[in-house]
Amino acid sequence: MKVLVVDDEQLVRWFLDRALRKSGYEVITASNITEASSKLESKDIDILFIDLRMPEGNGTELIKRLSNKTQKPKIVVCSAFITTELEEEFRNSGIFILKKPFKLDELNTTLKKCLGK
Repeated sequence: MKVLVVDDEQLVRWFLDRALRKSGYEVITASNITEASSKLESKDIDILFIDLRMPEGNGTELIKRLSNKTQKPKIVVCSAFITTELEEEFRNSGIFILKKPFKLDELNTTLKKCLGK
C-alpha cells in the first residue's frame, strides 16, 4: 500500500515516513503542494497524509483537486490548524483527521479508521 506524506516540516515527514514504513507501507514524501501534485499524477497513491498550512499552498487546494479524480486516495489531514467547521466538513467528506502534535498510537488509530479496520 502506497502512502504520500505532504508536509513542509521535515521532522513530521521523517516521523511519518519511519512509522508508516515500520507498519509495512511504501512511503513517498513531498514538502509542498507542487511536488505532491506531481507525485499524485505519476503514482497510484492509496493514502494521502496532508498538512493544511504550507508556505507554497494550502492543503485544502490539493484536496479539492482530488475530488475530480475517479481513483482518489483516502485522505488524512494532519494539522494543528483544524477548526470545528473544517473538522465537520472533512468528516462529512470522508476525510480523516490527525491533529498535531500527535502520538504514535493516535497515528495507528487513525490509520485503522481510514482502512476500515
